[in-house]
Amino acid sequence: MAYANSNYSDVLATTIESRSGIVADNVTKNNALLTRLREKGRYKPFTGGSTILQELSFQANSTAMYYSGAEVLDISPADVISAAQFPIKQAAVAVTINGLEMLQNSGEEQIIDLFDARLDVAEASIENLISTGIYSDGTANNGKQITGLQAMVVASPSTGVVGGIDRATWSFWRNQTFDFSTDLGVSASSSNIQTGFNRLYAKTSRGSDVVDLILLDNNLWGFFMSSLQNIQRFPGSSKMAELGFVASKYMNADVVLDGGIGGNIPTSTGYFLNTKYIFFRPHTNRNFVPIGDERMSTNQDAIVRLIGWAGNMTASGLQFQGVMTE
Repeated sequence: MAYANSNYSDVLATTIESRSGIVADNVTKNNALLTRLREKGRYKPFTGGSTILQELSFQANSTAMYYSGAEVLDISPADVISAAQFPIKQAAVAVTINGLEMLQNSGEEQIIDLFDARLDVAEASIENLISTGIYSDGTANNGKQITGLQAMVVASPSTGVVGGIDRATWSFWRNQTFDFSTDLGVSASSSNIQTGFNRLYAKTSRGSDVVDLILLDNNLWGFFMSSLQNIQRFPGSSKMAELGFVASKYMNADVVLDGGIGGNIPTSTGYFLNTKYIFFRPHTNRNFVPIGDERMSTNQDAIVRLIGWAGNMTASGLQFQGVMTE
């Protein structure tokens, strides 16, 4: 394949290389959950293996006991650590420029400008793909989608397998729920939203181990804000608001509107998340970086570069997570 300018291939390669880190950064900045996970050190790349292992403690150590004097202590081995296994998911986006465009944009600066514009679109597309996946159940594209909140934190938590663990068998792997129609017998409103918040917050708490991020759709966010306005009590500063998200506070948790234009959270849904137990696990060698060299067809005058990502979202404590529905 003959290029209009043999240097274009190198120009495209170096341009996409220099921007790969920007893509990874933008993905987290544009998603409230990923922003929090990075902030709390839960953005943890992995280096290899056939699956992503997320260690977890699934039961107490049974050798804990009171004793008196020289009483014999229980020193039997205690199997208390296991791991959830999450499959490695892959995503990619293509950036293409053809020979005519290279001729029309002669000179290195012009081709960089054109390629930058193409990269802007490609980056936004893969950012949206991953952000959509964060809320998914992981079944789209024949199960190739990442494991999202609709798979981990669900309205029927006693069924299904997540990370290789059957929730019908293991109660510690079941998230908490609150449904206005079944738990209160009424639809959600500004007059009862605080009751729902209080109950689900209590369900997901263990001492000082509490929810730190609440994600709401437009409906529940509207009820929550109306409830604050009705009693003329407005929450204090939110770290998420400082980062540009539409956010408020409830207890010590940031409450974020993740609906709006292009929002991916399901309608009439709220997620109460303890992000201490949720992780974003990209592969160290495939975190929004170029995949190989330029791709070409034997009968087309064009250069194609791929930006790729591999990894998944994982969890180590689903009992500390909650979902609110109407």
